[in-house]
Amino acid sequence: MTRPEGPNTLAITFFYYKDLPRAMAFYEDVLGLPLAIDQGWSKIYRVAEGAHIGLVDENHGMNSWTSEKPVQFCIRVPDVDAWYAYVEALGLPGQSELFVNDEIGIRAFVFDDPEGYQVEIQTSTRDDILL
Repeated sequence: MTRPEGPNTLAITFFYYKDLPRAMAFYEDVLGLPLAIDQGWSKIYRVAEGAHIGLVDENHGMNSWTSEKPVQFCIRVPDVDAWYAYVEALGLPGQSELFVNDEIGIRAFVFDDPEGYQVEIQTSTRDDILL
């Protein structure tokens, strides 16, 4: 048996929420992500070309909401300082200080979304990293 060939057409990571409208407001109004696919109890937002995040009402999805969030949603941006000032002005929970990780070549900070998923905003500190 061989693996099917051909390009992937879309990437979606799904997060599960107790309060879907509140999560939608955060991803639309705070992060500015456009709604790409509306499936009713699942809302899929475009993050970048081919990359999406799906917000799911935990009462309908394949998984259940849990208070422990062992995942992080990361967005790479060209101006991490502007994003830091914006998030700081909003007073979002869990906001860290800006930090540099030379080992992986990023400058970043984190904060929490309305139900505790950690969001990282980062920029590359190295010219040899294409992403």
